[in-house]
Amino acid sequence: MVDFVHEALFYRDPGQYLAGTVPFVLDGLAAGDPVLVAVPPRNVDLIRTELGAKSEHVEFLDMTDGGRNPGRIIPGVLTPFANAHPARVRIIGEPIWAGRTPTEYPACVQHEALINTAFDGRDAMILCPYDTSMLAQDVLVDAERTHPILVDEDGRKASPRYDDPARTAADFNLPLPPPPRSAQAYWFDLHSLPATRRLVTDYAEVAGLSEDQVDDLVLAVNELTTNSIEHAAGGGELLVWHEGSTVVCEVRDRGVLRDPMIGRVRPRPNARGGYGVVMVNLLCDLVRVHTDENGTAVRVHVG
Repeated sequence: MVDFVHEALFYRDPGQYLAGTVPFVLDGLAAGDPVLVAVPPRNVDLIRTELGAKSEHVEFLDMTDGGRNPGRIIPGVLTPFANAHPARVRIIGEPIWAGRTPTEYPACVQHEALINTAFDGRDAMILCPYDTSMLAQDVLVDAERTHPILVDEDGRKASPRYDDPARTAADFNLPLPPPPRSAQAYWFDLHSLPATRRLVTDYAEVAGLSEDQVDDLVLAVNELTTNSIEHAAGGGELLVWHEGSTVVCEVRDRGVLRDPMIGRVRPRPNARGGYGVVMVNLLCDLVRVHTDENGTAVRVHVG
């Protein structure tokens, strides 16, 4: 029987961090398991230094880059690593750190919950560190809700708060903050898609995005508007604004997104659709989604 293991490590200082992570890595290396460490840069340095020469056998990734968008972590970090290795894998993934914003946080909790769905039945161990000295108490409570196993200085135990992943994801399907009054709104349908691409391009260029960022944003918005046309009464509304150096686009339509895994797992080869939302997660710095019986809003950030 294959068991997926998903643990939250509660630590309060570098010593506890290393005591919880390094044995996890060493046990994996001793067993011949491929090991990925995807954590913020400071903690990459801690683990790499402690491992010494053995760090050469570990794959490291800066989670503040590769996992900046929480919706990207499953399809862009965890699943590709697991799929590249037919054997059991071990992953340290730290998707929630003190620098996360309130706008990002609901997507982070949804990500942590849906790991349990994405990896159900897979031969893998994922350890997620949480800094108890820097993170708020409600963040730690949410970690108990999204991880079946908790690890702290007292040992390893089952989480008394662990909940059904779909229920947790639904609870964090929160309405998006209202757009600013400066947001520009456009209605789109099949005939206006070329004009929609041009206006997003123009807005992103004026806002100062790089050429690559402009391309990523235009492609992401094109995928979302095309999905609206195909699956939600033929069109919808696009809002565009900027927040500092970041351009934000929101696509609204009357469709209902019922599967929280859409955009987090690559569709099966014979599936009809589903690739575009994965691409949006891979391209953007943040993707927030809110859906209910009245419709769906997808908000993407690039900057």
